[in-house]
Amino acid sequence: MLSRVLVSSLLLLPLGCAVAPPTPAPPAASTEHELASIRDVLAAQQAAWNRGDVDGYMSAGYWQSPDLVFLSGGTITRGYEPVLARYKANYQGAGKEMGRLAFSETELELLAPAVALARGRWELAMKDGKRVGGRYSLVLRKLAPGWRVVQDHSSID
Repeated sequence: MLSRVLVSSLLLLPLGCAVAPPTPAPPAASTEHELASIRDVLAAQQAAWNRGDVDGYMSAGYWQSPDLVFLSGGTITRGYEPVLARYKANYQGAGKEMGRLAFSETELELLAPAVALARGRWELAMKDGKRVGGRYSLVLRKLAPGWRVVQDHSSID
């Protein structure tokens, strides 16, 4: 009798451990709308950069928070103001040039309703014809002002 109870209990055990079904994916139209909104953010950043407007570049796409994270060149910069200062020092300091920014090979993935991943290439075309570029991956969150980069990892070729 005890063995029957034990066997029955073991057979029913998986039913008690059932996992909740996965959350359904957002409708395709909703996903496409969100991805289009992220593309708009990247386009606004590119336009601001190409006007020579670092402040506009930052405000168009980056989270204005001390928790913003920027990784590049083996360093981590934390916070909106320090990232802005880094951009200004690297691209608007004496003898520096911003160049013309282009994003390409952009891939967007909605990871959750308010979290996305963007990855691709960036390239700066300088006045003397030189080109500088590399890869980027961005984690974006949908916040009150819209989609904002909360973490940027950029590398140089």
